[in-house]
Amino acid sequence: MLKEFKNFILTGNVIDFAVAVIMAGAVGLVVNGFVNDIVMPVVGHFAGGMDFADLKYVLSGAEVAADGTVTKAENAIRWGAWINTIINLIIVGFVMFMIVKAYNRATNKQEEEAGPTQEDLLTEIRDALKK
Repeated sequence: MLKEFKNFILTGNVIDFAVAVIMAGAVGLVVNGFVNDIVMPVVGHFAGGMDFADLKYVLSGAEVAADGTVTKAENAIRWGAWINTIINLIIVGFVMFMIVKAYNRATNKQEEEAGPTQEDLLTEIRDALKK
């Protein structure tokens, strides 16, 4: 059983998947930082100087005791944070689109450089024999 697990864990697919998950987490952090630290301040500037992530619709306010402690937390719809998430999604989607586009371009060039496939050669031979 240990040998089977070792064979499973050392296959290329599992290692590739692990690398992809780690890279996705890193890309997610970079995109989140880009949106929160670069894009949203610009959007906030053009929206009147407000912090977009703090925009919310308060359903019920927080209740604060006389000593300053919060006895009941605020209940609010944080629509500004949701807009940040939508912008994150759009940026991640665009980055993934560009990565897939570059990968497809690279693999197409490799296929073109490799020359004709066996099927192409067999088709040419068949057509030549018919003539």
